[in-house]
Amino acid sequence: MSMMQNAAGWRRPAPSLEEIEAMAIEAYRDLPEEFRTLCGEIRFIVADFPEEDVMREMELQSPFDILGLFEGRPIGEMGVEMTGAMTNRILLYRRPILDYWAEHADSLDAIVRHVLIHEIGHHFGLSDDDMEALEREAD
Repeated sequence: MSMMQNAAGWRRPAPSLEEIEAMAIEAYRDLPEEFRTLCGEIRFIVADFPEEDVMREMELQSPFDILGLFEGRPIGEMGVEMTGAMTNRILLYRRPILDYWAEHADSLDAIVRHVLIHEIGHHFGLSDDDMEALEREAD
């Protein structure tokens, strides 16, 4: 297992997919209840990198160009029952997150929380100011 060191000098084995998922779940629990209600049922999926179809669809130059992605139903359809509809989910990409973390002084859990809030916020059309207020409230 490789050792990771970020700008703040933190050094230990790179966090696993499961550890990143646990950080995301904890960050989600800290969000205001009304915000979590908007999300409905949600799953967290952590992968090392985005899949090829995501890379193509988002026209990414590198798998490191994306930290996370929200996939789910548009907010206007949340109250409408749909047969066979997938649960809303947030995908977090471990290797790009770790790469970002290694270059910045922010804590890993703060980065995961930031990605989580921004992916949900972008999906629901929140402004950057709204998302920054949510981050402050979740601290």
